[in-house]
Order: sequence, then C-alpha cells, then structure tokens
Amino acid sequence: MLYEIQSLLDEHADLQKQLADPAVHADQGKARKLGRRYSELNGIVEAYKRVGALTDDLEAAREMALEDPEFAAEVPELEKQLTEANERLRHLLIPRDPDDGRNVILEVKGGEGGDEASLFAADLLRMYTRYAESKGWKTEMISSNMTDVGGYKDVQVAIKTSSTDPADGVWAHFKYEGGVHRVQRVPATESQGRIHTSAAGVLVFPEVDEPEEIEISQNDLKIDVYRSSGPGGQSVNTTDSAVRITHLPTGIVVAMQNEKSQIQNREAAMRVLRARLLAWQQEQIDAENAEKRHSQVKTMDRSERIRTYNFPENRIADHRTGYKAYNLDAVLNGDLEAVIQSAIDVDEKHRLEQLGQEEN
Repeated sequence: MLYEIQSLLDEHADLQKQLADPAVHADQGKARKLGRRYSELNGIVEAYKRVGALTDDLEAAREMALEDPEFAAEVPELEKQLTEANERLRHLLIPRDPDDGRNVILEVKGGEGGDEASLFAADLLRMYTRYAESKGWKTEMISSNMTDVGGYKDVQVAIKTSSTDPADGVWAHFKYEGGVHRVQRVPATESQGRIHTSAAGVLVFPEVDEPEEIEISQNDLKIDVYRSSGPGGQSVNTTDSAVRITHLPTGIVVAMQNEKSQIQNREAAMRVLRARLLAWQQEQIDAENAEKRHSQVKTMDRSERIRTYNFPENRIADHRTGYKAYNLDAVLNGDLEAVIQSAIDVDEKHRLEQLGQEEN
C-alpha cells in the first residue's frame, strides 16, 4: 500500500509539472484529461498529508502525556481522527472509473406502454434536467422525437460540468441511470381509474472530449440521408436533411434529424457515435478482463428493470441497491441525490471489498 501511495504521489508531482507547461494547454483534450487525473490525485495527496499530520500529533501527545495529564486527554480523540483519516485514504485509493470526470450524453426512450410510456420518458427527461440544474451542470438538447401527446419516442441530451474533479463528474453520477425504468400510475387517458404499468429505457454514454480521441475510418461508415418528420410521421422538411450513420464494424446506428441542415445533423450524429464507441471500447476491455459493467441494461424488457416509480404510493424503489423512499414527487422534480448516492455506495462497497481481497 505504501508503494502504491508513493507512486501516486510521484504521478501527482509529475502532473503538476506538466500542467504548468503552457504547451500542454495547446491540446485542450490532453489538458482536460491530465486535469481530471490531477484533481483525482489531489484528494489522495491531501488525505495522505492528513494521515501524516495526525500520526505526528498522536505520537507527540502520547510522549507528552507521560508528563502532563492534559495531553493524555487528547490521545483518544486523536486516535479516533487518525482511524477516520486512514479509512478515508483507503477509500480514496479504490481504483476509479477512468471516465468518471467526463460529461455524458443521455438518451431516454419510450418503451412498452404506447403514449403513456412516451409521457413517462418526458417525465424522466425533466427529472434529469432538474437534477443537473441543482448540481450546477449545463444541459444541451441534441435530438428529440416527440409524440402527438407531448411525450418522447426518444430524446438525447448532453450534460456538462466545468469541474475537473472526477468525484464531481457527470458520468460519476449518471452512469448508474442506464437501464429500464418502470412506472405504475393511472394515465390521463384512463377513464376507469385503473393503474397501468409502462416503461422507458435510459442509456448513458461518457462523452468524448475531442474527435481525435476516437479514431473512426470513413470506410467504416454507411451514411444515409432522408427527410425528417414530425410527430405521427408528418413531414416537417422538404429536403433530405436527416442523417443516419451506421458504424459497420460494431453495428452501432445513430440517426439525427433535429437540425435543418444535413451538415449539422451529421455533426450531431458523429458526436453521439463517438460517445457510443467510447462506451463500446470500454465494454470490450471489461469483457477481456472478465469485469462486465452491470450498471446499464440496454434492452427494453420489463424484467430487466432497475427502478420502479409507483405514483399511487408516491414510492421510488431501486431494485439493484434496495433503496426505497416515499418522496416520488420530489424525485421527479429533480431531488435525485439520495437515489444516485445509494448506487454509488453499493458500487464503492463492492470495489472496497475487491481491494481488501487483493491486499490479502
């Protein structure tokens, strides 16, 4: 453990030198990547210094306690603080997801349930944008496909932060949202007052900092153009401005039609494609290491739901973490912190257990 800490301290000092070099900032993508890592190591360095300072204070208090009883009274409190500081340092040494500091592209799709599912997708989008606002993050609509009733067949938004600290990163919080979200409520169109169950799917991808970060050969792309349409298939454009890009090696397909310009739609589609490819590449690495990501479910099957939103009981329940609360109205208004924190806690507990096994 001491060797690992020293290597991290050395890396922190090296990053400090690199970030002080103006030439590094000429490459904004590289600078952001180095900045994220530097911010992550800052916490470890400060925690390590805190442990060192408390260790020195405790040793001094024990020595002086032999001559002065007043110092003896300080020993138990210093011991408690040192134990807490060591636990915090050990916690910070848990290997982080390298994408934690990234911004994200979030997709919400109406699933089973027709119009009601599309309306629930709109509710989820509102929940996420309000949560982002509460964190001081910015949201940017990339594309949307609305229904006649004002819901969404599918919608994509980018969520961004100016912080370089991975602990405050958008991906660090939103990566647990991927999966099938189930809602139980009485639809506005239900005349008999019966409770219906429908679902919406959420996908979250870490966004690529710079286009050059993900190499895409033009020979690997199949690009189709067509006329965009509005709710119900009504044509809203008389030119072939909509774009569909298929990445042939992976089969990933991205379609974009929000912008009036074919060039703008192509740029937006490539932005989303790069994010999906970054996630795909990480999944391949995880598969090779036998460490599959379990945080996201990419199908729309109800049996693979991660969360249930029960309106009659005002209940929110996360099926992965066991979290349950009766403040659904507040959660849908953006008060999502406790729900997400439950996922973070379970994930960190699992990684802490793995770290303990490696140490043994």
